[in-house]
Amino acid sequence: MIEELYDVVVVGGGHAGCEAAMAAARMGAKTALYTFDLTRIARMSCNPAIGGIAKGHLVREIDALGGVMAEVADQTGIQFRLLNASRGPAVQAPRCQSDKAKYHNKIHELLRSCSGLILRQSEVVAVRTEGGEARGVVLADGALVRAGAVVMTTGTFLNGMTHIGDRRAAAGRMGEAPSVLLAGSMKGLGFRMGRLKTGTPPRLDGRTIDYSRFEEQKGDREPVFFSYRTRGVTLPQVSCYVGYTHEGVHRLLRENLRYSALYGGAITGIGPRYCPSIEDKVVKFADKERHQIFLEPEGLDTHEVYLNGMSTSMPEDIQEAMVHAVAGLERARIVRLAYAIEYDFVDPTEMKPTLETRRVPRLFHAGQINGTTGYEEAAAQGLVAGINAALRAGGADGIVLDRTESYIGILIDDLVTRGVDEPYRMFTSRSECRLLLRIDNADRRLSPLGHRLGLVSESRLAECRRKYEAAERLRGLLREERWDPARMELQGVDPAAGKGQTLEQLLRRPHITLADFEPLLREKGMWFPGDIRRSVEIEIRYQGYIEQQQRDAEKIRRMSLRRIPGDLDYGSISGLSREVREKLSRVRPEDLAAAGRIPGVTPAAVSILNVQLELRHGRQKGTNPNGPSGAGVD
Repeated sequence: MIEELYDVVVVGGGHAGCEAAMAAARMGAKTALYTFDLTRIARMSCNPAIGGIAKGHLVREIDALGGVMAEVADQTGIQFRLLNASRGPAVQAPRCQSDKAKYHNKIHELLRSCSGLILRQSEVVAVRTEGGEARGVVLADGALVRAGAVVMTTGTFLNGMTHIGDRRAAAGRMGEAPSVLLAGSMKGLGFRMGRLKTGTPPRLDGRTIDYSRFEEQKGDREPVFFSYRTRGVTLPQVSCYVGYTHEGVHRLLRENLRYSALYGGAITGIGPRYCPSIEDKVVKFADKERHQIFLEPEGLDTHEVYLNGMSTSMPEDIQEAMVHAVAGLERARIVRLAYAIEYDFVDPTEMKPTLETRRVPRLFHAGQINGTTGYEEAAAQGLVAGINAALRAGGADGIVLDRTESYIGILIDDLVTRGVDEPYRMFTSRSECRLLLRIDNADRRLSPLGHRLGLVSESRLAECRRKYEAAERLRGLLREERWDPARMELQGVDPAAGKGQTLEQLLRRPHITLADFEPLLREKGMWFPGDIRRSVEIEIRYQGYIEQQQRDAEKIRRMSLRRIPGDLDYGSISGLSREVREKLSRVRPEDLAAAGRIPGVTPAAVSILNVQLELRHGRQKGTNPNGPSGAGVD
């Protein structure tokens, strides 16, 4: 028996596990990361890209808190695009095409060089508990590893099963063994578990593609990066290509649906509604004459191309016919087949907002084990789980990110209060206050917390402060200066009507931008970087909406102040339906706001719960239970 001792043990080397291990180690916790194969750390198992709508917001927040995904994505990006650039600032988000091999190598390099972090290649088969708490893990060779906290980031490996037509194979990813014994250990601990499904499309040999039949999609000339410290591109930039399916492809799929693992009945897990397989699209959107597909290069040193939009579980011969039916892919060679994968997950309502499980204290879950999908969602959870595992191991309280201050907070709050009935992915529409949670202000919102945790350096925080001090100087100038048509001409503004207005007032006009004030800024010797200018423009243009959302956020925060005791007996509260009692007892919300976000818990039920909390507070304080004692529920 060999026994090792760590403060934090992280199980799994995907995007969640890497962020968790780095965060815990950099906070001073002696940390070990255990994974099946160290050569496959931080693999991009599906699409070779980082970011996207709402996902780009998560990556910006990871960077602001001191995580590593953003910097590595910038360093290994081979195409950058700002999505929704023509729409409002709340929904604009960066995305980059990544060189997947370089991304993996860079993350591996960072892990190896991280002080206090040990990398171990071994299979974890069980969580080791003492007194009902997680106190380490058991390895396949019988070795015992002791720890102050354990973070599980098992991805799709818990009882993983791959499907290509009627071919099934036990695997965590294609060609990699699943984690069967560990799945049994989790069930043995009593966790509520379910089954989900995801999939990946074929990879093609780019040398066999006729790109002339596709529309070229270039990257942005002036990229918007994920990390605030990135100053320019590192690698050569490439193009992606856009194409479409057609009725011939759809007819082929409809005629062969019985051979699909999904429609043939072999798959029981629930798949992602927002990223369906191509056969699912053809069935569920039968009125669509075509579906968009993308050709995305997987790196600079490979000819592999990711066929985004054609995820499938069809057998090999149908995949070949389907691909060759697309204009421009008639002679394309498939170098890796598409496949679907099923895996076990743990009901995320089993967790606290710190991502620590209620059933087994000191055990944290992050990533697809919680029912989420996406590299960015996994990394965000991993970062929070790693932070809180280090704090727990050191005897400190964990942090909870509020949903009014970050998309990471929304992600975790949705998981622990709502649970999942399909793989969860982030959207900007999930935020009640999305104008407050823009990509341009993530560092302002979260870097001070990252600094307090020891993940953001003093110099980096000082740089952040200087940036926003400069923004305030620019805002002050625009507020004080008044327009004099004789000194500065503004296209489309009537001098008689606009004379004497402040530049801030003029900037609220839709056709006026900060660039129009460039002569005045130069005259005063004031120059501001593009990110500061963009942030100030947004704050001025959307001031009324921002102020309204700040009021909405304050209401949510007031409700969050009404804490719910962990021992509250919901079964004894009259007026609540059986369904509401069961949901409240299962989720155990920590405050009144969280209770109101549980599906099926009505506003009337929240009001009843609030009255009970008032009565309980009054009895404990010996005061009038009808008097005010805390936050209201308006």
